Amino acid sequence: MIEDFTTLPDLAVRAVGGGVVAANDDLFADKENLVRTEEPVHHPRTFGAKGQVYDGWETRRRRTSGHDWAIVRLGVPGIVHGVVVDTAFFRGNFPPECSVEACTVDGYPSPAELERATWTTIVDRSSLAGDVRNAFTANGSGPYTHVRLSVYPDGGVARLRVHGEPVPDPRAFADLPLDLVALVNGGRVVDASNRFYSRPDNLIMPGQAAVMGDGWETARRRDDGNDWVLLRLAGRGEVRVVEIDTTHFVGNAPGSAALRGVDVDDGVDPGAGATWSDLLPETRLQPDTPHRFVLPPSGPVTHVTLDVYPDGGLARLRCFGSLTQDAYERMLRRRWPDTAAGQVT
Repeated sequence: MIEDFTTLPDLAVRAVGGGVVAANDDLFADKENLVRTEEPVHHPRTFGAKGQVYDGWETRRRRTSGHDWAIVRLGVPGIVHGVVVDTAFFRGNFPPECSVEACTVDGYPSPAELERATWTTIVDRSSLAGDVRNAFTANGSGPYTHVRLSVYPDGGVARLRVHGEPVPDPRAFADLPLDLVALVNGGRVVDASNRFYSRPDNLIMPGQAAVMGDGWETARRRDDGNDWVLLRLAGRGEVRVVEIDTTHFVGNAPGSAALRGVDVDDGVDPGAGATWSDLLPETRLQPDTPHRFVLPPSGPVTHVTLDVYPDGGLARLRCFGSLTQDAYERMLRRRWPDTAAGQVT
């Protein structure tokens, strides 16, 4: 289990395709707010037809037995390490308790089909505090495609964050070139030199950055070093084209960048004496510009490190290439751990 699971990406957030597919009640505040990308906000004395407007999911006061619930489709299936039930700004109307379940249903199931699914409890019924990010380590493994948040008996939750490791269906890109570092394809940020202004996970999010805050920006360096981010590819593969996008970074883009790669076995620390090779030598960058570089053949790698000189911000990083056959079969086994890779159709 990863100790600080909040460093892992949010698999449920709208920015990666998450959505709230059903809830038994959302009279006061819409269920869709649970997975909004933005942090919750509050403007006192903003009343609508149903009362004070809240940036979250809020049910009516329950006058019968039972409890309220919402089902969330993960934007990318994954192994859940922990969840955050954020009750920001819900002070007199937050639920006193919650629980979280998860299930795996392939395809695009309806709410009725999800109700009939086999659900596994990943967070036991637990106490909640109001106006707080309530963090819970998840039980179970997965990979899962949906989670169900239950609140007891009623009340409001601002956001549900489901942190874990993406485990996508690799059949969608069999024999096709793909972005090997994209979060939705199974790429992951392992470490970074600096996270002062924003998370390096933003580099591998889907789509284009809408504003500078959607990228990764470091503090200003006052030494002779440089900033970097280490990424694990979705699987072992050869990177043929790299895109380094400085869009929106006008006065704070790096002056240059370089990309290195390494091929290590599962469980081996890529920084412990591994031999790195240059994929893209240090190359000048322009501000507010998407850069695309075609790389010479270099062989397969499992990790890449992007060095920026000396510091600054990037909107996105894309590493287009192809998986090895062994990596593809390994991804199949990880997505369906109880089925032999050759039997998945």
